[in-house]
Amino acid sequence: MDLISLILCALFVLLIIPAIISIVRDQYVLRRKLKNIPQIGRFPFGMAFELMRQTDYGRKEWIHQCMLRFKEGIFIFWIGMKPFITIYKPELLEIILPSTVNIEKGFPYHLMETWLGKGLLTSTGKQWNHDRKLIGPTFHFSILDQFGVIMSEKAEILTKCLEREIAKKPGKAINIFPFASNAALDVICETAMGVDVHAQEFETEYTTTIHRSSKLIVDRFFRPWLWSDWLYNLVPSGRKYHSGLNIVHKFTKEVIRKRKIARQSRNGTAKSENEDGEFDIGKRKRKAFLDLLLDQNEKDETPLTDDELRAQVDTFMFAGHDTTAIAITWTLFLLGNNLEHQEKVHEELEEVFKDSKTPASVKELSQLMYLDRIIKETLRLFPSVPMISRKLTEDVKIDDYTLPKGATVILGIALTHLNPEVWPDPKKFDPDRFLPDNSKHRNAYAYIPFSAGPRNCIGQKFALLEEKAILTAILRKWRVKSVKAMDTVQYGFIITYQPIEEIFIHFTPK
Repeated sequence: MDLISLILCALFVLLIIPAIISIVRDQYVLRRKLKNIPQIGRFPFGMAFELMRQTDYGRKEWIHQCMLRFKEGIFIFWIGMKPFITIYKPELLEIILPSTVNIEKGFPYHLMETWLGKGLLTSTGKQWNHDRKLIGPTFHFSILDQFGVIMSEKAEILTKCLEREIAKKPGKAINIFPFASNAALDVICETAMGVDVHAQEFETEYTTTIHRSSKLIVDRFFRPWLWSDWLYNLVPSGRKYHSGLNIVHKFTKEVIRKRKIARQSRNGTAKSENEDGEFDIGKRKRKAFLDLLLDQNEKDETPLTDDELRAQVDTFMFAGHDTTAIAITWTLFLLGNNLEHQEKVHEELEEVFKDSKTPASVKELSQLMYLDRIIKETLRLFPSVPMISRKLTEDVKIDDYTLPKGATVILGIALTHLNPEVWPDPKKFDPDRFLPDNSKHRNAYAYIPFSAGPRNCIGQKFALLEEKAILTAILRKWRVKSVKAMDTVQYGFIITYQPIEEIFIHFTPK
């Protein structure tokens, strides 16, 4: 054997074998710690091969069957050599979600960092605390009146877009999802960013690209050999993902550029709400989200870099429009399948608006209590974000189980909402579940469409107001009827609970 071969053998013995021994030892220790928890997935690949072969709908059905099988409210599924401790009973969620210690987002959020950077969704620790305090006031309930005006304006544009589409295809059903997506993108850009992108009037690649990117992230999650960034960047799906990111980041950079130009062009004259991004609240003024970030950059000793600024904007553009568009789509779909409930919505709209043709005000929207229950029941059946995760920073005791520090815990919001022990006949659409008398004895963690605890959704009041504004604008003009029933439509967990087929709806003028 020559000298080079001897050196390579020595390196193998000194480096590779100890690394393998360390991995095996760590796996043994981890599996001993978790041995009492019900689990599925064999060493070394877990459920990876089985789940990567399934459709998004098939994976959704698989995890629902796991819930019915593991009635303890906790189970583990393995992907590669990584355990995902999944919990769905309200009493167990109540142990994790209120924690001020275990607030770090778990895997697979890090797969989204090339897209969202260290924005509010993915950051943790001091950065997250700082950002949450900074951003919180921009979504305070006291500015909802001003946001409501913009929401109603964009809703009116949406109805005109639908009228044109219906005129082009008389008697044919319309795929509602892209219309809802563009309307929601218009809303978040003008309210939170202070920029009118006219997403409903001009075609944009942004919404379709983020849906493709979301799908690629989920597909990557079920392929543990692609979790390494350097390897993922070499394969076709990784190159496709990064090509999509270029489109998404170009769009958000343009939003930031436009806002900066608007700020630079200010002068001493009075400015309108849309010119300076500020909203009058009595004697105070509150600024749009993007203006707060830009203000901070102008005065901080350590301002955000361009990438950090873009990360925050990317986060709010994605989280602030896609989830709302999904909720609007599923609400119309469910109303189109439950015509008796839809009729009650129309009766309520007539009672509140009578013969008025003016866009809805925030005060009027607040009176739509039945529509409010419709939205809540939709978010029970189709929570826009079906699962979230935490990486434990300390051991957590749950019943007879100890979840070890460093473990990833999946908080199954969609599973919780379909738990038959909490929700009788869980797949039935029944808005009366949310009548006060029917809700008062329910565990607070049985219904968490916006998560709960310190990392709950910062924009939930904003989102609910937007959904009401857009749904009201549509339902004041039309009755809707869905083409497909709930048991035949295809949907799945793709980061968000988005449809994986077109959601066709018939619109009939009132």
